[in-house]
Amino acid sequence: MSQTQTQIMPANERVAIELGDDGVAQVRLIRADKMNALDPEMFARIIEAGELLNAAKGLRAVVLSGEGASFCAGLDTSSLGGASDPTRAPLTERTHGNANMAQEVAMQWRKLPVPVIAAVHGVCFGGGLQIASGADIRVVHPEARMAIMEMKWGLVPDMGGYALWRGLVRDDVLRELIYTNRLFSGAEAKDLGLATFVDDDPLARATAIATEIANRNPHAIRAAKRLQDTMFELGTDAILQAESDEQQVIIRSPNQIEAVMAGMGKRKAEFQDV
Repeated sequence: MSQTQTQIMPANERVAIELGDDGVAQVRLIRADKMNALDPEMFARIIEAGELLNAAKGLRAVVLSGEGASFCAGLDTSSLGGASDPTRAPLTERTHGNANMAQEVAMQWRKLPVPVIAAVHGVCFGGGLQIASGADIRVVHPEARMAIMEMKWGLVPDMGGYALWRGLVRDDVLRELIYTNRLFSGAEAKDLGLATFVDDDPLARATAIATEIANRNPHAIRAAKRLQDTMFELGTDAILQAESDEQQVIIRSPNQIEAVMAGMGKRKAEFQDV
């Protein structure tokens, strides 16, 4: 982690954010006594975290993790039904751009302009797995217990999973995982496509990846994330144009020149932040 950490999230009992002087934000789900299960307050605080990160100056990468024994156990069913329950409102209403509130807690990580690396350990079920799937990269403990759990309760995944799993999981494999809601390990998750890396210390590995990303041209990193999204949303002609549009802005810019000079000089680059 970086030497200096600044708290950018108001004190609460659900989510904490520390932004380091290296531009890496550590976002932690902190409802450890409930395995970071999603109650209405957790939904609200995760949305708030996304808004704060979008506005944060100098942000270059995000590490998303859970405190305690697990990453996130999914919905806290004991908390549902109250006035603040996000499932009480019509789910068809688009309250957050193209998403409802429950979808936004997972989709917002993909919408953030910088890369997000999830560190997954313990239990990662249902909505928790969809939140982790919103990250660009997932580092998972080999003994993590994971499942697309919704069918157990007679439901379908509806927190962005179908949008986020495109390109990650083979179609027939995804169907089996959804239809049966079977448990699988973190080690198996890599073979299935739901984990990028398997590591005995997911948080350390995720932080190392985030730190490496933070030492790249921040304008190019953000452009690359935008281009990744176009791969699934646009046709070939539009993708080619998007590549050219992004590169035209970056090439010969101060940060791009600094990347070249630092590489040639074998020194750490000093980039201008976005």
